[in-house]
Amino acid sequence: MLFPVCNMTTVLVKKTAGRYTGFTFSGHAGFAKAGRDIVCSAISVLVINTINAMESLADAQMEVVTNEAEGIIDVVFTRPVNEKTILLLDTMLLGLNSIQNTYGRKYLKLKFEEV
Repeated sequence: MLFPVCNMTTVLVKKTAGRYTGFTFSGHAGFAKAGRDIVCSAISVLVINTINAMESLADAQMEVVTNEAEGIIDVVFTRPVNEKTILLLDTMLLGLNSIQNTYGRKYLKLKFEEV
């Protein structure tokens, strides 16, 4: 997946009444040139693997829209998430938090929105 050069990756996690309703991944971390950016690669692997696992292992019902040119992955759950999906999302956020703590908010910003 190729991402345009920009200043950081943002992951916006959306919840309603404390329950996950979706998330949006956008941008390029800007840690290094595209193709050599270990921070962006780590973030991308976590996000894409989580989406694949939710679909394959947790039977999550979701719509996934991507725009490679703009570096966007948008996930919207079409049914309430089950416990397996919650665990996978919590695990993704644990990994993203670790990346943010290691490399800084300059490269990854986690945002949460109650919708």
